[in-house]
Amino acid sequence: MRALFKPEPRAGLEWVERPHPGPPGFGEVLVRVLRTGICGTDLHIEAFDSWAQHHLHPPLIPGHEFYGEVIEVGNGVRETTVGDRVSAEGHIVCGTCRNCRAGRRQMCIRVSSLGVDRDGAFAEYVLIPAENIWHHIPGTDPDIGAIFDPFGNAMHTAQLYRLAGEDVLITGAGPIGLMAAAIARHVGARYVVITDVSAPRLELARRIGVDVAIDVSTTTIPEVMHELGMEEGFDVGLEISGAPSALTGMIDHLRHGGQVAMLGLPTQPIDVDWPKVVTHMLTIRGVYGREMYESWNAMSAMLESSPTLRSALDTIITDRYPATEWQAAFHRAREGTGGKVVLDWEGI
Repeated sequence: MRALFKPEPRAGLEWVERPHPGPPGFGEVLVRVLRTGICGTDLHIEAFDSWAQHHLHPPLIPGHEFYGEVIEVGNGVRETTVGDRVSAEGHIVCGTCRNCRAGRRQMCIRVSSLGVDRDGAFAEYVLIPAENIWHHIPGTDPDIGAIFDPFGNAMHTAQLYRLAGEDVLITGAGPIGLMAAAIARHVGARYVVITDVSAPRLELARRIGVDVAIDVSTTTIPEVMHELGMEEGFDVGLEISGAPSALTGMIDHLRHGGQVAMLGLPTQPIDVDWPKVVTHMLTIRGVYGREMYESWNAMSAMLESSPTLRSALDTIITDRYPATEWQAAFHRAREGTGGKVVLDWEGI
């Protein structure tokens, strides 16, 4: 099969022929990949930067965001059949640690990640444990199906606290930040404000219905709060950029008792104003991946009930490339000025 492959620990990927991964073993499902999304993790892997050097052990086929068709099932698989259109939870858990046994599988201490710890979906076929399979509702657009993984990150982040009727500040207008903004709008937040420095991404945010998209290089958050008539600060902050200044600025503009969900991964230490966190009684919680599988349930349900949310996701997917043009697709994703980039594996 054709695949994007990292043969050894160095920068770059190769478009190569790799052995077919089937047949599926007990409890496994073989999927023909139709679409894949390019994630920030994939950019780290392609560049083989310090993060990848610490986490990756090539040879490896990367890729964890995908949509495809089941073509074969192994023994012991009961609820997935040939022909099903699916994605998959990319965190494969042990099932026996304390968190797994308590039903908190997203907190597994022995998690194995698709496309990082085991061969992933940047290939014509991928093997997945059947319990990780997510079945899409009929009519799901393949491009949208391919981004359920990052959509789930946004869902997990946005559902951590009540947003209905609240004022929400989102830092980072990349694809996940934009998805979180669309969710906040869908569930009934009063004001949805998002920050970034990329004019194209801020324009995307306006197109999906945020109240204010702030270019923080030219406009301050207090200026926008004054325009909106906000007197006490934001109720909820969703920190998705990973920028140290974003978290510190968010803390400065929360009301007393405000809440922060922190998905962005900082690349350096952050000097947090801990006295303010204490005296303003703020809550800061880390978010990793998706709730297994409540985030997936919420995604499917919301998309099924809301044409507006489906339209927002379609807007966020700004670039589609044939898989054979993966280099151009990775370049586009690395520019950091557009939305989600999807690779099409059909007809290659």
